[in-house]
Amino acid sequence: MHIAVFSQYHTNPDCPATSRHYSLLKHIARTHRITLITTRTWEAQRLTQQYPWLPDGVEMRAADVAYDNRMGVARRVLSFGKYAAYALKEGLKIDKPDVIWGISTPLTAAWAAAQVARWRRVPWVFEVQDLWPSFPIAMGAVPSKLAQERLFALERGLYESAQHTVTLSPDMTDYVRGLGLPESKVTTIWNGTDLDLAAQATAEATEALRTEYNLIGRRVVLYAGTFGRANDIPALIATAEQLAPRLPDVVWLFMGHGFDEPRLREAADRCPAIRVVPPQPRHEVFKWFRLAEVSVVSFLGLPVLDSNSPAKFYDSLAVGTPVIVTNSGWTRELVEMHRCGWYSPASDAPALATRIAAMMQHDEQRHAAGEAGKRVAHEAFNREQLAIQMQQILEKAAAQ
Repeated sequence: MHIAVFSQYHTNPDCPATSRHYSLLKHIARTHRITLITTRTWEAQRLTQQYPWLPDGVEMRAADVAYDNRMGVARRVLSFGKYAAYALKEGLKIDKPDVIWGISTPLTAAWAAAQVARWRRVPWVFEVQDLWPSFPIAMGAVPSKLAQERLFALERGLYESAQHTVTLSPDMTDYVRGLGLPESKVTTIWNGTDLDLAAQATAEATEALRTEYNLIGRRVVLYAGTFGRANDIPALIATAEQLAPRLPDVVWLFMGHGFDEPRLREAADRCPAIRVVPPQPRHEVFKWFRLAEVSVVSFLGLPVLDSNSPAKFYDSLAVGTPVIVTNSGWTRELVEMHRCGWYSPASDAPALATRIAAMMQHDEQRHAAGEAGKRVAHEAFNREQLAIQMQQILEKAAAQ
C-alpha cells in the first residue's frame, strides 16, 4: 500500500522536538510504501547526528519553507501558505497513493491533503494535533470575525471529507464528535512516548548529568518544552521565586526555547533557583526528566488548551517522574485517577508553590506517584503500539 503523508514539520530524534511521526512512520514503513511531503524547517536544528533523517522505507519531498515559533502572525500565515501550495503541487505529481494522511497543525496542511485526495479520488485520514482554528482564535491571533467564520467552515469541511479522524486526546475527540461526526469516524491515538529512548535514561546516565550540571544535593523541578505564550511561563517564574526562600535546595530547570526565553533569562539572572537549559535532542530528554523530582506541564487557563496532548507529559511518566498539570481537562483526570501526579490551577503561582512544597515533604508519596506513572506509560502510551493502531486506521480507510 502506498501512503502519502502531508506534514509541514518533520523531525527525528536528533532534534529538540517530540518526533511522534518519526516513530509512527518507522513502524508503518516496514510493510508499506510511504511518501512524506514536508519541509526542511527542522533539518538545520539537528543537535546530534545519531539517527537517520528518515526511517528506512520513507521517501521525502521537502520544501524550503522557513518557520519559527517566534514568528508573528503574518509570517506564520505566509509559511503555512507556502507549504500548502508546495504540498498541493507535489501531491499531484507523486505516484497515486492508496490513502493520504493529513496532519494538522497547521490546518492548511490538512487542507492540501484533502484537496489532493479529492482530485486523485483516494480516501484520506485527518490527524488533529491541536484544535485549529479554536486555539489561535483563543490566543487572539485571528481577530477578524469573518476570518474566524471562514476558518471554522474550513475545519468542519475537512472533518466531513475525511474518511477517518484521529485525535491525540479524548477531549479533542469529544470536540470533534460535538461537531456531528459519528463515533465510528473518530479515534483517539495518544501522542505517546518512546519507551526505547526512555530506557536509555539509566541511573548512571542521570547521575553523570547531575554531576555535569552541578546539581549534586539539589532537588530539581523541570519544565521542558516550548516557552510559548500559551505555556504560562510568567506564572512558573513567580512560583520559583516564591519558593526559593522556603526551599533553598530546589532548582528549577527550564529546558527549551520560545517566545518567553528573554523573560526566563532575566529571571535566572536575579534568582539563583532558576536555570535555563538549552534545548536537548529527543533521545537525551528522558535523562533530564529522570533527574527531576517532579515535572510541570503548564498552560493558560483557556478551555481550548485543556484538550492538549503535550509530549512532555508522557515523557515524564515514562521514566517515573510524577507530573503537576495546570489543565483542568483530561490530563488532570488521568493524574488523579492513576495517582501519578497532581493538579494545580492555571496562573495561580501561590497554589503551585504550596503544591510543590507539600509534595517535596513526602518522598514515599512522590515515589509511588512516579511508579504509577511509569505503569500507565508502559500500558497505554507506547508509540510502538500506537503505530499499530494508526496503521490499522490507514489500512481500513484505504480498503473502503
